[in-house]
Amino acid sequence: MFTIIDRRLNPKGKSLANRQRFLRRAKEQVMRAVRDASGRRKLKDIDVGGDIVISPDGIREPTFHRSASGGLRDIVVPGNKEFMTGDRIGRPPRGGGGGGNEGSEDGGGEDEFRFALTREEFIDLFLEDLELPDLAKRKLKVTESVSFQRAGYSVSGSPTNLNLVRTMRNSLARRIALNRPTGDEVKALREEIDRLERDNSDAERLRAARAELEVLLRRTQRIPYIDPVDVRYNRFQAVPKPSAQAVMFCLMDVSGSMTEHMKDLAKRFYMLLYLFLTRRYKHVDVVFIRHTHRAQEVDEETFFYSAETGGTVVSTALEEMQRVVMERYPVEEWNIYAAQASDGDNALSDNAKTSALLSQVILPMCQYYAYIEVGQDGVPSGIGYGGGSRETDLWRTYKTIQGPSQPLAMKRVTHRRDIYPVFRELFSREAAQDAMAEGVDA
Repeated sequence: MFTIIDRRLNPKGKSLANRQRFLRRAKEQVMRAVRDASGRRKLKDIDVGGDIVISPDGIREPTFHRSASGGLRDIVVPGNKEFMTGDRIGRPPRGGGGGGNEGSEDGGGEDEFRFALTREEFIDLFLEDLELPDLAKRKLKVTESVSFQRAGYSVSGSPTNLNLVRTMRNSLARRIALNRPTGDEVKALREEIDRLERDNSDAERLRAARAELEVLLRRTQRIPYIDPVDVRYNRFQAVPKPSAQAVMFCLMDVSGSMTEHMKDLAKRFYMLLYLFLTRRYKHVDVVFIRHTHRAQEVDEETFFYSAETGGTVVSTALEEMQRVVMERYPVEEWNIYAAQASDGDNALSDNAKTSALLSQVILPMCQYYAYIEVGQDGVPSGIGYGGGSRETDLWRTYKTIQGPSQPLAMKRVTHRRDIYPVFRELFSREAAQDAMAEGVDA
């Protein structure tokens, strides 16, 4: 039995069976390499494929080879000038040209295995064990595909779409309206003429019957049984086919206390969340709401880069989000996600209003609400990790709302390297399953 291995390069836009088989066999090592690579690259390059390096252990393909000892061998070597028939050929000395993965004395060894992943493969592996909670809503409008449904009749179309019943009904109505002679009338008149010809008793009636038959035949020719105006075809029209869609709200404090480093951390988290949502939904809208003591919906450029001064009143951002949802994103038709980034500052007089808005209005309409508290790089912080740093006003406010029945997650990040672990922890599959289980128990 022979095993044939196709070692050709993958054709553009296609995936060979050997490639998929290799990914399944070396999945653990490939997954580890993908996570290591994602930690080193920039977030804007997270959805780009590329080469990954894995250990060659465990990925070798089984092959057949001749045993070094035993068996009978008859070998013909063409062009031999040294040996004659019957001469015994000695074995080559050990150590020369041998294989193995042990390191050599001069530092040589076996190379690591380099494997190229496409963009889709890289993202699938990176997001494989992540899951968003509650993806049940599917009554949606924005679509990327259509289906065809019956939409009445038309006077033109393909012969395969001919509606015979409607065509015959129109033909019958036209023939009745135009008083077209029926087949029974013509048949009865012919029979009468035959009888009169046999009897030869009433010549005048015979002439009248013949004249009447001629008129009927002419009317029959002038009024066809089926006319083109009678023909009807089944009509089909394209109807949008519903597909999953979601809206992602990005809320951020842009007051003077928010540094460029903090905004950069928030941007990286937003981009990763957007990338994750696009893997789960066909259509994703993004709404940017920034706030100081007042909030407004802005475009992405203004959201991240436009300077702003003023105090911090978080409730204004929640009110703006509520307004946008009421105007454009009905809760029964959209999967709503929100991610808020802040340094934790908020006016003391606004904490009660913020708590009421979040718990009574925003969270009931959201599938998930993530609060990311960003801090300066290098500043120790234990919030959310059991440390001893002082909790901010906004953190304490949200902490009173957080609970098993609320789709609210809170984390703090101070460095870029914290973005991926926090994201994975917020949207881990195990956490989603636990949340769903708690909902069922409730």
